[in-house]
Amino acid sequence: MKDDNLSRSWLKLDNAAKIYPAAMRRNWTALFRFSANLTEPVDPAVLEQALAALLPRFPGFTVRLRRGAFWFYLEQTGEGPDLQPDVANPCVRMDLKENKRLMFRVRYYDTRIAAEFFHVLTDGTGGLCFLKTLTAEYLRLKYGAEIPRDGSILDCSQPPRPEELEDSFLKYAGRETLPRKERAAYHIRGADEPVDVIHVVTGMMPVEAVLQRAKALGVTLTEYLTAVLIFCMDKMQRQTVRRNRRLKPVKVCVPVNLRKIFPSSTLRNFALYVNPGIEPRLGQFSFEEIAQIVHCQMSLEATEKNLRARFSENVRSEQLLPLRLAPLFLKNIVMRLVFSQVGDRITSTCLSNLGKVDLPPEMARYVTRMDMMLGPLSENRVICAALSYQGSLHFTFTSTIRETDLPREFFRFLVKQGIPVKVESNNN
Repeated sequence: MKDDNLSRSWLKLDNAAKIYPAAMRRNWTALFRFSANLTEPVDPAVLEQALAALLPRFPGFTVRLRRGAFWFYLEQTGEGPDLQPDVANPCVRMDLKENKRLMFRVRYYDTRIAAEFFHVLTDGTGGLCFLKTLTAEYLRLKYGAEIPRDGSILDCSQPPRPEELEDSFLKYAGRETLPRKERAAYHIRGADEPVDVIHVVTGMMPVEAVLQRAKALGVTLTEYLTAVLIFCMDKMQRQTVRRNRRLKPVKVCVPVNLRKIFPSSTLRNFALYVNPGIEPRLGQFSFEEIAQIVHCQMSLEATEKNLRARFSENVRSEQLLPLRLAPLFLKNIVMRLVFSQVGDRITSTCLSNLGKVDLPPEMARYVTRMDMMLGPLSENRVICAALSYQGSLHFTFTSTIRETDLPREFFRFLVKQGIPVKVESNNN
């Protein structure tokens, strides 16, 4: 990406971001959230100073979503959102007009600092970098903590780098493409809650205990957790669907951080999804079978060649001349149709596992806990996120329905596997 992107007053949306403005609705925006708990209550005045010091380092975040004749675009403002006290129902729909038309918000409560992001801006890697850098800056101002800076905790005294604003999808797209068509998946249903109510259930468990169970089956931690979700949802579907031919696929959308495969320093979106799962109509699956199926599917799909071909299909579609020349209102109709066919409809839930979060000792001494949370999706009513910090795995369900069947089945299964789980909820 050319250096003049840093001096432009506007930015193009990256390839992954383009779908979200078209797909968002009055009662839904695609959000996710990171939070860090400190050893002492947060000082709002210092947090405000830290945010102000941080913003010039993240020019790709201080933008407003604007509607052009042919595409949405991002207008750089240099502004940040007003700090907000945290709420009992995090990740509810973001009203851009009430948020200065910015697409992230920073919240605090007691010892907790939290940041929520609209997916137009960034993905989990970029969002975690933002929160870690904000927390490091807060600790520097509050306690004089000298925290080493690296690629995941940025130095706010340094200027931003052009490659952090890069659309890496365009950089790595190839000629060969791989379109993806899948059958509609099973979805959990229940009694809808009002749009401003989100149920949050978090299970906290020793990460080593989960790793031991995963290693015993020859799978990764993410594959193990994915298999547990599929096993539980398969059980739930069979309890309500009596005729075998009416059973639908049970699949989990698992984001893959493409930076681990294609070298990139972008702070924008650079992730793709694989959808491992089972076809229940083929018969009853044991948990061990499901774990091996997930392992094989992830191994086959999350490869450099397969992933490149899949996101190259998205890039090629964006570059088609008829689509480029179509006015924005027509593009929105097409993208909504595409989203309805290949978005949440083809998976039963989503699991985003950011893995192990490491902080330098100079920072970790102040940070007692870290969490990730996904906001509700348009079709999947119960979704999941996980990360590990200081030996503890925090697995969080967010739901827009009253029933808690999936979290209950999931954590009960883990306990039966010998994994101790402590559960907390915003309904407590």
